[in-house]
Amino acid sequence: MKTMTVGELKAHFSEVLDQLSKNGEPVAISYGKKKEKIAAIIPYSQLMPQTERQLGVMQGKASYVIHEDFALSDEDMLNA
Repeated sequence: MKTMTVGELKAHFSEVLDQLSKNGEPVAISYGKKKEKIAAIIPYSQLMPQTERQLGVMQGKASYVIHEDFALSDEDMLNA
């Protein structure tokens, strides 16, 4: 992983993004006198796993009942 200071990143931001899109290697950003790594720029494809989520996992395991006396006046809502 390549490391850059904030100043270097500001000066070469377009080039960093171009290299990131070509080779996909993350870039660490260092800051301050100690050059402490505080952030990283990673390709968007690495941000979230691209797996599909299964729908209906809780189907048949939960239920609900809406009672007829569910109505709530505005005053009751404000006092709750």
